[in-house]
Amino acid sequence: MKRGLVLVTLLLIGTLSVAVMGYQGPPAGQGAAGPRGEGAGAGGGGQRGPAQPAQLTPFKVRDNLYMVAGGGGNTAIFVQTNGVTLVDTKNPNNGQGIMDQVKAVTNKPVTMIINTHTHGDHNGSNEFFTDNVVFVAHENTKGLMEKMPAFAGEKAKFVPSRTYKDVMTIGTGADQIVLYYFGRAHTSGDSFVVFPAIRAMHTGDAFATKGFPNVDAANGGSLVDYGKTLAAAASTIKNVDTIINGHIVTGPTPFADLAVYADFNRDLLAYVQDSIKANKTFDQAVADYKFPEKYVPLGYTAPNPAAAGGRGGPGNVIRTGYTELGQPVPAPAAAPGGAPGGAPARGQRGQ
Repeated sequence: MKRGLVLVTLLLIGTLSVAVMGYQGPPAGQGAAGPRGEGAGAGGGGQRGPAQPAQLTPFKVRDNLYMVAGGGGNTAIFVQTNGVTLVDTKNPNNGQGIMDQVKAVTNKPVTMIINTHTHGDHNGSNEFFTDNVVFVAHENTKGLMEKMPAFAGEKAKFVPSRTYKDVMTIGTGADQIVLYYFGRAHTSGDSFVVFPAIRAMHTGDAFATKGFPNVDAANGGSLVDYGKTLAAAASTIKNVDTIINGHIVTGPTPFADLAVYADFNRDLLAYVQDSIKANKTFDQAVADYKFPEKYVPLGYTAPNPAAAGGRGGPGNVIRTGYTELGQPVPAPAAAPGGAPGGAPARGQRGQ
């Protein structure tokens, strides 16, 4: 009963804090509906987030599964028989905040952490969890994290030591977790983390928001493969009805949204391919792009370029597609802080 009261209190505090903090703008090239900042450029996953702890907002997904928004990517708390598994640890300095959320629902220790991909807003607080914790990720994510300055030297122990290639099952029965890899999307190591007994899944930033994808080509991401990867996940994963997304902070979403997001990304790729076939320059393709109205009733919002200093439209993802398909593009315009228009400044990371 006491834990329930604590959780309700935290929910109220978190909701108020979100209202006070307001919307934090996306990085260059992402629309209002797009994902929060992810490091681009070589070693982009090594860029770190805000130094100060964030206000975190919990959501009860199931009796033993909670989503915690704020402070970077969404964290999942999965309470098992003998311990707790976390999925993603947000930006640096949010470890205590995550642990406070764990203690609000259980006295069990954190025994495992799964990192869905390499970015610092999803693994930045790994180093807080020092006691008998096993770190897990896709093998490509491990390789990328090993290149991050944040995990150099003695902090290498917070890089996942347990990895997989295609599918990995951990535990049995009510405690079971299944990790899937379907190919390149946001990065080259995106994990889909499924909790079969409770029909839920964490997608990380492979499905971050209902908007333009953030394709981190420097860390293996691919617009060409993005929609195909999501479609494979939507058709292969069974008996799931609830998704914890990478950055949707209003709570979980239906599993059916995954197939729609696959279509959205395949439509983006088709637009880029058709533009190239029509011999359009990159600038012409950006100018001619029309946000597909069919997605608006499904919760997708056409971005407002002016809201991001002129960089909130489709330019970033079209640039990625043109580049990946071997087409010339002009150098991106400088963004505030001196970074190219398609990337946050070195050392910066938005939520």
